[in-house]
Amino acid sequence: MTVAVPSRADEARAVPDRRPLGALLGANLISITGNALAGIGVPWFVLQTTGSASRAGLVAFCQMLPLAVSALAGGPVIDRIGRLRASVLSDLVCGTAIGLIPLLQWAGSLRFWQLCVLMAVNGLFQAPGETARQVLTPDLADHAGVPLARAMSLYTSASRGARLLGASAAGILIALFGAGPVLLLDTATFGVSALLVALGVRHVPAAAPRRDGAPASLRGYRAELREGLAFLLRQRLLLGITLVLMVTNGLDQGWRSVLLPVHAERDLGGSVDLGLLAGLFAAGALAGSLLHGALGTRLPRWPLYAGCLLVSGGPRMLVAAFAPGLLSLGITLAVAGVASGILNTIVSTVLYERVPGTLRSRVTGVLAAGVLLATPLGGLACGYLVDRVGLTAALVALGGVYLLITLCPLAFPSWRRMDSTGEA
Repeated sequence: MTVAVPSRADEARAVPDRRPLGALLGANLISITGNALAGIGVPWFVLQTTGSASRAGLVAFCQMLPLAVSALAGGPVIDRIGRLRASVLSDLVCGTAIGLIPLLQWAGSLRFWQLCVLMAVNGLFQAPGETARQVLTPDLADHAGVPLARAMSLYTSASRGARLLGASAAGILIALFGAGPVLLLDTATFGVSALLVALGVRHVPAAAPRRDGAPASLRGYRAELREGLAFLLRQRLLLGITLVLMVTNGLDQGWRSVLLPVHAERDLGGSVDLGLLAGLFAAGALAGSLLHGALGTRLPRWPLYAGCLLVSGGPRMLVAAFAPGLLSLGITLAVAGVASGILNTIVSTVLYERVPGTLRSRVTGVLAAGVLLATPLGGLACGYLVDRVGLTAALVALGGVYLLITLCPLAFPSWRRMDSTGEA
C-alpha cells in the first residue's frame, strides 16, 4: 500500500500564518490614516484658499463621482490584475495625486480646475485598492486560522483606528503647519501602505491574478459585472442594505466635506476643533468595532443594527443646528461613532456570509458602487444649501432626512432575516 507523503507546500498551508493578515491590516491602517488626513486637509485647504462652501462641495463631488464609477467597474479589474497589484497601484497613484496639490500651490501654478482633476484621479484609484484589501481579508483570515467574524472586526477596527489617528492629527497639524504639509504627509502614508502589501502579501495565492478565467474582453467584462449585480439583486437583504447606505453615505459625505468643516470654521475653534470632533467620532467607531468583536456573536443582529442606525446619523446634525457647542456635539459624535462601528462590522459579516468567494470582488464592487452612487451629490448639494439657505437650515434639512431613512430596518421585514445565513 502506498502512503501519501504530504509535500512541504501542503505542510505550509496546514500551518496557520498570521503575517500576511497582519501586513494587510497594517497597510490598511496606514492607508486609511492618509485618507483621514486628506479628508480634513482637502476641505480645509479649499475653504482657506477660496472661502466658498460651494467650491468645497464641488471638489468633494469631483472626488466621489470617479470613486463610485471605479467601485462599480473595478471588481473584474481586480480579479484580472490581482488583489496585491490593485492595492499597491491604488496607493501609489492616490499618493501622487494628493502630493501634487501642495507642490503646485507652492509653485504658484495651482488652479481650481487642476485641484478638481487631481481629486478626481484620487477618487478613481481609491476604491479598487480598498476593495482589493477588503476582499482579501477572508482568505487571509483562513490562512491565519482566524474566525471570519473576528477578522472582519480586526479589519474594521484597524480602519476605525486609522481614522481616529488621522483625524485627530490632521486638525493639530493643520493649525501648526498648514494644510499643504499635511497633504504631503498623506502622500508618505500611501507609499508605506504600498510597501507593506507588496512585501507582506506577495506569496498568498488569493492575492495573485486569476489564471482560470476566460481571456479578457469587453463582453467578458460586462458579463462579470452583470454576474455581481444579478447576485446582489437576488439578495433582498443585501439590496436593502445597499439602498439605505446609498442615501446615508450621501448625507455623511455632505456632513464630512462641507457641513462640519464650515461649522468648525464659523462657529467653533477652527481646524483643531474640526480634528477633535472627527477624532471623537472615529474613537467611538473604533470602540464600537472592538465591542462588537467581543460581544457581537452573543447579540441578535437585526435589533442591534436597527438601533445603531437610528443614533448614528441624524442626531449629530440636529445637535449641531440647535445646540452648537463643542461639548454637546462632541458627546453626540462619540455616541454616533460607537453605533457606526457596530453597523459596519455587522454589514461586513453579513456580506461575506452570503457571497461566495469567487464572486466577492464583483459583488463587493457593485455593492460599493451602489452605496457610493449618491455620495458625490451629498457634498455638492450641501455646499449649495449652505450658500443659499444658511448652515443651520442645511443641518436641519439633512438631519430630518437622515432620521427618516434610518427607520427602514424597522419598517421592512426582510431586514429581520439578518440573523440567518441563507438567502434573504
